[in-house]
Amino acid sequence: MSTNRIKLSILVPIYFNELNIPHTIPRLQNLENIIPDCDFEFVFVDDGSKDNSFQLLLEAKSYDSRIKVIKLSRNFGSMSAVQAGLNYTTGDCVGIISADLQDPPEMFKDMIEHWKLGKKVVLATREDREESLSQKVFSNTYYYLLEKFALKGYPKGGFDFLLIDKQVVSEIVEIHEKNTNIMSLIYWLGHDQVQLPYVRQERKFGKSRWTLSKKLKLFIDSFVSFSYSPIRFMSLIGVITAILSFFYGVFVVIGTLSGYINLQGWTTIIALITFLLGIIMIMLGIIGEYLWRILDESRERPTYVVDKTFE
Repeated sequence: MSTNRIKLSILVPIYFNELNIPHTIPRLQNLENIIPDCDFEFVFVDDGSKDNSFQLLLEAKSYDSRIKVIKLSRNFGSMSAVQAGLNYTTGDCVGIISADLQDPPEMFKDMIEHWKLGKKVVLATREDREESLSQKVFSNTYYYLLEKFALKGYPKGGFDFLLIDKQVVSEIVEIHEKNTNIMSLIYWLGHDQVQLPYVRQERKFGKSRWTLSKKLKLFIDSFVSFSYSPIRFMSLIGVITAILSFFYGVFVVIGTLSGYINLQGWTTIIALITFLLGIIMIMLGIIGEYLWRILDESRERPTYVVDKTFE
């Protein structure tokens, strides 16, 4: 590699992508024709796939020495897969992209140009998405709340397709934080960035494994990791409930003594108790989310376990 050439590492987490891989790898390899001044490295992280993804990756590696295959011992989640893959990238900059081709790899050409101008973080932000209405509503709500209560200025459409400088890679690798959102962590670092809007395309091959439970976990992880709003919300609810209870008590006492109201037995008391217990249970649940993550960090278990590497 000559001194004026750039090495671009492209990191792709893989989970049940056997239908995508035969299309994804050629699209990525074709980038050498689109960005001729780059040398490429392709890092695929198999996140415990139970289909034929791993075998397809090994087959592709046998024909292209630029491909690295990292196999995790089980499914740890896409964020852990990205964390694992970053440890094996050696490029001057690193691109992160999904394997389902909903994000066009050809955008790396524009990303590289911005990186050359000194931008350490280049984000491809979703201006719109070719997805169902329910998916759009969930995603837009998530990113709206994240920007409103956690990370100010966060892209409204979100992102997980990006290019980062090797300095940012080293900083992320040094942060051994569990149950976090790597994309939000990159944004939180605060490096000079640029945002490139695009339309996220419809998935053409295979079925997404991004289930509702995984979305909810990411939602909770993002707020617990980057915002104190849930705790502040609990305090606010507690104060409001205490004030309302005080005034309600004063109202009942005065109303009873003046004969304005007649006590109706246990109905009102039971309704009030169940309401307050509901609030308490919500608060305990929020506290539990924080405590579980503290416990998980204190155990010092690895975020992921690498089973095999093929470099």
